[in-house]
Amino acid sequence: MIIRLIAATFGALGALAGPAFADVLDVQPVTEDVYAIVGPKAQRNAENLANNATFGVIVTPDGVVLIDPGGSWNGAAALHETIREITDRPVVYVINTGGQDHRWLGNGYWQAQGAKVIASEAAVEDQKTRGSQQLSGLMNFLGDGLNGTDPSYADITFADDYTLDFGGLSFEIAHPGQAHTPGDSFVWLKEKDTVFTGDIVYVERILGVGSQSNVKSWIEAFEAMAALKPAHVVPGHGHATTLKTATADTYDYLVNLRTRIGALIEDGGDILDAPEIDQSAFSYLEQFDSLDGRNAQTTFEQMEWE
Repeated sequence: MIIRLIAATFGALGALAGPAFADVLDVQPVTEDVYAIVGPKAQRNAENLANNATFGVIVTPDGVVLIDPGGSWNGAAALHETIREITDRPVVYVINTGGQDHRWLGNGYWQAQGAKVIASEAAVEDQKTRGSQQLSGLMNFLGDGLNGTDPSYADITFADDYTLDFGGLSFEIAHPGQAHTPGDSFVWLKEKDTVFTGDIVYVERILGVGSQSNVKSWIEAFEAMAALKPAHVVPGHGHATTLKTATADTYDYLVNLRTRIGALIEDGGDILDAPEIDQSAFSYLEQFDSLDGRNAQTTFEQMEWE
C-alpha cells in the first residue's frame, strides 16, 4: 500500500513554505524499515524543487541512511519533512547514486545536519563537470526555490565499490560503469533483499539518454544489478517494484534501442532516420512521446563511433 504523506508546513523552506509543496512526495513502504520516497515523474518545476525522482530511506537503530539527497537545498528540506513522517531518527549517511542534480545538489543541506555523504569518484567528477550547467538549468525551473543551493561533494569516495556497515546492516555500493550518468551506482542491501538502483533503472516513465549517458554500458550496469536477483527494486524514477518490471521498463527498452539503431546503421541510415525506429512496444511509458526520438538520435551518435 502506498501511503501519501502530506506535510502541512515546511519550516525549513522559510517563505517558500505552503500548499504548493503538499502532495509532491509519496512514501511507499518496501519491506521492514525500508521505504521509497517517490517524487513526480514529470520534469523539474518550482513545485517539486527538482525532487522529480525516487529516493530511498532505510531506518536503523543508529539512524537513517538516505539514498540520494534531493535536487536542491529546499528540495532536501522538503525531503526531510517527509522522512520525519516516517521516523524522528537523524539522517546519518547520504549515498549519491550518480551525477544528476537530484542525486547530489541537496548534499549541502544534509551535511549541515551532520550527515556524511558517500559517492563514487566518477560521480563526483561528473558533478564537478556538469554542476554549473545543472544549476543554470534549475534556475529556469525553480527560480527562488533554488536559493541556498551550492555545490557540495561527498565526504567519502570510492572507485568501484564500497561497503558501509551501519545500524546492523551492510550497504554494498557498486559503481558498475556509466549508465544514465558516468558515476551511476547501485546499493545492495542483502539483509532486506532490496537494491536501490539510482538512474540505472526507470519504471513507469521512459528513461532519458543524454550526452552524459552510454547505452551499451548502461545495459551492462543493469545486468550487474540484476545478477543479485533482488526481491525489491527501488528505482531512480517510479515506484518500488520487482526485477521483472524493472527489466521490462528499462533493460528491454535499452536493448531494443541498440538493436534497432544498430540495424539502421547497418542499412546505411542516418541520424535523421533514427526517430523513426520502432519503439512502440514502450509507448505505455510516461513521457514517451517527448523522449523517444531524442533517445534514438543520441544512441545513433554513440553507436556510430563505436
